[in-house]
Formats: sequence, structure tokens, C-alpha cells
Amino acid sequence: MLEIIRIPVLSDNYVWLVHEPQSKETMVVDPAVAEPVLAEAEKRGWTITQIWNTHWHPDHTGGNAEIKAATGCHITGPEAEQERIPTLDTLVKQGDTVKLGDVTAEVIDVPAHTAGHIAFHIASDSAAFVGDTLFAMGCGRLFEGTAAQMYDNMRKLEALPGSTQVYCAHEYTQSNGEYALVAEPDNQALQDRMTEVLAMRKRGEATVPTTIALERATNPFMRASSAEELSERRVAKDNF
Repeated sequence: MLEIIRIPVLSDNYVWLVHEPQSKETMVVDPAVAEPVLAEAEKRGWTITQIWNTHWHPDHTGGNAEIKAATGCHITGPEAEQERIPTLDTLVKQGDTVKLGDVTAEVIDVPAHTAGHIAFHIASDSAAFVGDTLFAMGCGRLFEGTAAQMYDNMRKLEALPGSTQVYCAHEYTQSNGEYALVAEPDNQALQDRMTEVLAMRKRGEATVPTTIALERATNPFMRASSAEELSERRVAKDNF
């Protein structure tokens, strides 16, 4: 089983440190910055061998160069964004696989937040690293793509097993939930979830990872009945 550690950085980012105990390989997902990631790995006696990037934004790639300089790690990221992530060693796209020791991740294309955004699904460990595409009760802003693309992304992700742990990159859950209650005021599962989220945040606890099953029940973007409805909800959330 993978060991997956949450590292909070910047104002609301989460970097994921992933250790495969058999091979002793350690990977970082979307390092916004280097110092706290290197410190956490050192504290645990782990050597970072890989970085996996989901998209080019600086709060997901800003630590690449420094971590690579310190460890000599190998960096994998989206083929479609290679010009915007100069530190990449391996370029991947939909259907490709990436390995951490003997553990295999499948690459899923999920463009919309950025044009070449990807996600990594590790079926053996029921884990998905989704960057800024899917959040707890939310989805990423449509900076470089369309609502139709995001609607398609939601179909790809909701098709994963319900038990899949979803490792998104920001602590946006409370604000997402406040909008979700407006979008779906009669959703009892959503009401129950927000009660739990508010209690967790009051205790200073993180609310991610989430699960695919939870998102199917409570995420107004995954639950949108069409690309048009998703578009309307995204505009409403942007102005919420």
C-alpha cells in the first residue's frame, strides 16, 4: 500500500508526497514549492525519485527545479503542456501509464482548467490525483477550456470506482459547499456533508481527500445534467 502524505503550502494548496515501501521510491504530486516538501521527505527518511505534474500552473510546478536539483528526480507531466513546464523529462497523455516502483498509474486527459491538464489514477490503491479539475463539491475554473470539456471530465472521473480517494490540490471545500447548497438546496446528502465539513474546518482539519462516491452525491458540477447546466453553475460559482 502506498503511503500518501498531505503537505499544506501557500494559502490553500496541498502537495502530495507518495511513498511506495517495496521499492522505497517516493514521488511528489504538483509541488508548488520545494522547501517543505524536501523537509517532509527528509524527516521520514525518504528519497524523492519522481515528480508528477497535472498541469503547468506555477502553484503546481514552482518547486520542480529546486527539488530536481536537490534529488536528481525524474519529472513526468502533460505532453500538451511541455512548453510551459520546462523541467519535464517524460511527457504523457490519455492512456499512458506511469510507474512508482511496481505501482502503475493510468493517465487521464482532463482539459478545461488548463488546455493540457491530466489526472493520474492508481487503481491498485484506489487513488486519483486530479490537480485542479475536481474538488470536493467543486471543479476548476475554465481558464483554458470549455464547459463541454469539463462536463466530459466529470463523466470520466465519475466512472472511477466509488471508493476511489480523490486527492485534489486545494482546500476549497467549505466555499465550494456554500455554493453547492445554493445550486442544490434540497440535496440532503449535501446538507449532511456541509455539516461535517464545517465541523472539520472549525477543528482545523483538512477536508480532502474526498471520494468519487461522495462527489457523485454532493458535487453540483459532477451532478450537472448537461454541459449547459455545468456552464451555468460555473458562471454562478465564479460570481458567488
